[in-house]
Amino acid sequence: MPVESECPRCGRRGRSVDEITPKALLRPYALERRQAEEHRFCATPDCPVVYFGDAEVFYREDIVVPVFQKEPAGSRTVCYCFAETEGDIRREIEQTGRSTAFDRITALVKMQRCACEVRNPQGSCCLGNVSSAIEEAMSLRRPRRA
Repeated sequence: MPVESECPRCGRRGRSVDEITPKALLRPYALERRQAEEHRFCATPDCPVVYFGDAEVFYREDIVVPVFQKEPAGSRTVCYCFAETEGDIRREIEQTGRSTAFDRITALVKMQRCACEVRNPQGSCCLGNVSSAIEEAMSLRRPRRA
C-alpha cells in the first residue's frame, strides 16, 4: 500500500525519498521504531515533520542532522556531502564578490563524489538549495564603500 502523499501534520504534499535516506539519518531510537517501507519528506519550513510513512511520523528531533528546510536562514548547511553552509557562501561573496560553491559542488557531483541520498535529509541533490543560498546572499550584499 503506497504511503499517503500529504503530510499528516501540515497537509502539504511530501516528496518520496529512497529508503536509504531515513535509514541513514534517523537517530537509533527512531530507526528502531521505523516500520513503513515507504517514506515521504516534508519540506514545509514551519512543520516539525521530516519524514512520514504508513501510520508513522518522524520529527526534526528524530534526525541526526539539522534539516535545511526546517532551520532558520543564516547558517544552515546547504550541501551535506561537502559541508557547505550559508555562512561559507556569504563569507566568500563578501571577500570576492561572488560564490564558486555551485560550480565546485557541480564538478564534484559530476565526478560522482556525492552521497546525497545518504547525507541530505531531502534525499536528493542539494544544488537547488546551494543556488538559492547564493541568490539570497547576493541580494543581501551591500556595495563596498570606497
